[in-house]
Amino acid sequence: MSKPNKAVFLSYASQDVEAAQRICEALRAGGIEVWFDQSELRGGDAWDTAIRKQIKSCGLFIPVISQNTHRRGEGYFRLEWKLAVDRSHLISADLPFLLPVAIDDTRDDDERTPERFRELQWTRLPRGETPPTFVERVARLLSPESNESNGPSPAPAPLRSTSRPHTATAAPGKGWRPVPLLIAALALLGLGYFALDKFALSKHVSDAVQTPAVTSSATPTSAAISERSIAVLPFVDMSEKKDQEYFSDGLTEELLDQLAQVPDLRVPARTSSFYFKGKQTTIAEIARALGVANVLEGSVRKAGKTIRVTAQLIRADNGYHLWSKAYDRDIKDIFKVQDEIAGAVVTALKAKLLPSRHEITAHRTSSTEAYNEYLLGRQLFNLGGLENYSRAVAVFQKATALDPHYAAAYAWLSSAKMNATLEGSGVSDYHGALADADRAIELAPGLADGYSIRGALRIFNMFDWSGAQSDLEKALALDAHGSSQQRRYGALMATLGRLPEAIAAVRKAIEVDPLDTIAWADLGRYLAATEQYAQARQALGRSLEISPESSYARRWLGETELREGRAAEALAEFRQVPQEPARLCGVAAAEYLLGHGKESQQALDVLLAKYGGTWSTSIAAVFAWRGENDTAFEWLARAYQRRDDALPRIKYDPALTKLRADPRYRALLHKMNLPG
Repeated sequence: MSKPNKAVFLSYASQDVEAAQRICEALRAGGIEVWFDQSELRGGDAWDTAIRKQIKSCGLFIPVISQNTHRRGEGYFRLEWKLAVDRSHLISADLPFLLPVAIDDTRDDDERTPERFRELQWTRLPRGETPPTFVERVARLLSPESNESNGPSPAPAPLRSTSRPHTATAAPGKGWRPVPLLIAALALLGLGYFALDKFALSKHVSDAVQTPAVTSSATPTSAAISERSIAVLPFVDMSEKKDQEYFSDGLTEELLDQLAQVPDLRVPARTSSFYFKGKQTTIAEIARALGVANVLEGSVRKAGKTIRVTAQLIRADNGYHLWSKAYDRDIKDIFKVQDEIAGAVVTALKAKLLPSRHEITAHRTSSTEAYNEYLLGRQLFNLGGLENYSRAVAVFQKATALDPHYAAAYAWLSSAKMNATLEGSGVSDYHGALADADRAIELAPGLADGYSIRGALRIFNMFDWSGAQSDLEKALALDAHGSSQQRRYGALMATLGRLPEAIAAVRKAIEVDPLDTIAWADLGRYLAATEQYAQARQALGRSLEISPESSYARRWLGETELREGRAAEALAEFRQVPQEPARLCGVAAAEYLLGHGKESQQALDVLLAKYGGTWSTSIAAVFAWRGENDTAFEWLARAYQRRDDALPRIKYDPALTKLRADPRYRALLHKMNLPG
């Protein structure tokens, strides 16, 4: 090669020669020198000498990865790959050298691909079709200014179709499974919306699996996207046994929470960032869906007491790396790694300083064992469902036993206990949850989570509205970024009958977490309560786009239909509700309003027999729909006696508001300290 460090070495299996030729021709047409051994050298001493020389002096090494390279256990390309990996260890981590390209849907955790390649961002060029943007990217990488040691490494992160291991996640208290969205942005009250153009090169993603573009009506238009906005994607578990996903996910959440504290950074919350986990979606599509200019992703390899973390900050519109680094540390230094990554992101985006160490110590512990249990507990909590909440309680208890001063673990222990009770564990542990929340606040008065969960407990069990408002306003003052804080504040406002404020709060939650299915469903409930039915349907429909199996959204869509007198449409919705007691409630009410008394009674009998001890408020609502007011009030009395968590919706539930004219309704509000 006549120009050292100005040429590309293209390495491929012989079966992929046509695809490699396309890449080569595109690069050469762009004025880039390419070493492309197609015919002249075929092994032997001369080939070996030439190959070593070229790999030693090339500017970029492009391994062409495919199912053919996966199937072939031997091949000259494997020697080329080894030589390139060996050289990469001699090159500074902030300088680009390896640029893996996949020409089909081979997974980026393919076990027959060198580990060093798997740690990097892959480019997807199906069948070798090479767009001009890729050629421009390579040219920039080869330019002298790209290789200055004191500047960021713009190694590309282009067109990736991620194939990370998939783990379903859940919104707290409402189990749901991520699925592709199918409908474009919705026109909701006063929000700006835009039609998302698919990423110009998304057609080059594998034809085998493609995720439709995701949009959100809370996402700003491209012109309005702040340069200081970032999505933190789930770090990939690269551990040998693939059994440390809870740790890699936990590290991601910790980084996300830390960056969210930076005053002038916009950071979408966990639900939205984790929505894309395991999906075949490009970086550009994710960034557009979440309304961010930058994406942080990486990987974690944990083995015993050691850990390797790689992180890379990517500019979404052109795929260039703004910063990347690998950390090999002892596990006890994990917080230092988090600080360094967050600090590098803030510096690269020219944002304000990070919160002081004092402000973030509440999330931390000196016990690596306690931290490990804490991260495992968060993973179980995020999976949702009674079994996982119960397991999370045990794990968080272990974390607090290992470190009795671990405030964040106490806050999450309180949340897990509350959600296990809400899911119908049969054992009410609200008092224990309240004690844990109090302990979290005592240990860390500056930690928003403690106030937020205590505020929720005061709403759903204690009926302490002033205390709940004080706690939630404190939580919002400490962390306005928290979507759960906004949703809980919205629930309190709705409980008090202040629906415009409830709508405003949940809209703020959606701004922070645009793919939060629960927030969209709450918005639909509150809009319906203010008789904005068309917009309510749109919000509930949006919730169901994000999570089609959401019992919560489906049920409230049915309730909206009932409120409008569309019993047949309501019945169709209720029959699709996965959660049995919610489905029975809706079917019993809708069948009665359709004049099907027998069918209504059959559903009601099953409901009473199986869920009479736990669904008091909802059963009262069924009797209210049926016009049996005396029985409805009997069940409301039971709901009050057992502090049913659904009773606080008495002022906006469409069935219970039918009882307003009855003096017993106002008397119950008075007992609950609610304004009449």
